[in-house]
Amino acid sequence: RRERQRFVDKNGRCNVQHGNLGGESSRYLSDFFTTLVDLKWRWNLLIFLLTYTVAWLVMASMWWGIAYLRGDLQQAHGDTYSPCVANVYNFPSAFLFFVETEATIGYGHRYITERCPEGIVLFLFQSLLGSVVDAFLIGCMFIKMSQPKKRAETLMFSRAAVISQRDAKLCLMFRVGNLRNSHMVSAQIRCKLIKSRQTPEGEFLPLDQCELDVGFGTGADQLFLVSPLTICHEINSESPFFCLSQRSLRSEQFEIVVILEGIVETTGMTCQARTSYTEDEVLWGHRFLPVMSLEDGFFRVDYSQFHGTFEVPTPPYSVKE
Repeated sequence: RRERQRFVDKNGRCNVQHGNLGGESSRYLSDFFTTLVDLKWRWNLLIFLLTYTVAWLVMASMWWGIAYLRGDLQQAHGDTYSPCVANVYNFPSAFLFFVETEATIGYGHRYITERCPEGIVLFLFQSLLGSVVDAFLIGCMFIKMSQPKKRAETLMFSRAAVISQRDAKLCLMFRVGNLRNSHMVSAQIRCKLIKSRQTPEGEFLPLDQCELDVGFGTGADQLFLVSPLTICHEINSESPFFCLSQRSLRSEQFEIVVILEGIVETTGMTCQARTSYTEDEVLWGHRFLPVMSLEDGFFRVDYSQFHGTFEVPTPPYSVKE
């Protein structure tokens, strides 16, 4: 088995990094919400904590500043004195008043009096700012938690692809399966062949993408994925593997990227699962083991045989030959 750089890992991660963006990196800030959602969880939690901590300290300092400027921090006042915020004597008490107001707790010990217009204005500003911050950060966390990326973990692809005959035609086949009982609505599968080539004009294309037909014309690419399915690409004169034989397979260098898309039934969000097969993971003259069996009133899927293959008589020649 030859170890080489993959364009797409088996788990679906694309091995592409963007560098030397220059001034184009400012585009990330123009779409700050998507940038925040795309960050890793540790950065999201750090931004979440820092934003609330800074906002709380700043707003508490503003309440403390109003009390300081009005002289409310001096506890020696007469009975007729009306402070801006009752029972705010220092910064901790101002911080507690802000938290009680922001969280709508309202213990009743601290409250704004009607003779403090600047406090009323600050209270309205705090309410609006708090609503915006809560909507932005909580919405970001909710979207990140509800992303269907983890749903792709329960969509399986066979470890290897096989080439053998089906209906007297040479076919490239691989297997897909859904581990959950919930269905993938409008599931569709696509395949891309990633291979370097040189054009007749002499231009070298290092990662040229070519479409592999897996039933687009017949509708076979639309999957009813309630049980493991074997996806078939017929090797004919229109296929990029028209000249591929068992012998030439050993010297070829290509990668087949498989993309499975569908709508998650429980959330209604679009999910995408990816994998890839290199030339070392394509087995010539093999067929997948059966995984379906009929039992008492239902069909059982044996996933222990999901990746299993066995050899079958297959001509070693290409379709062209």
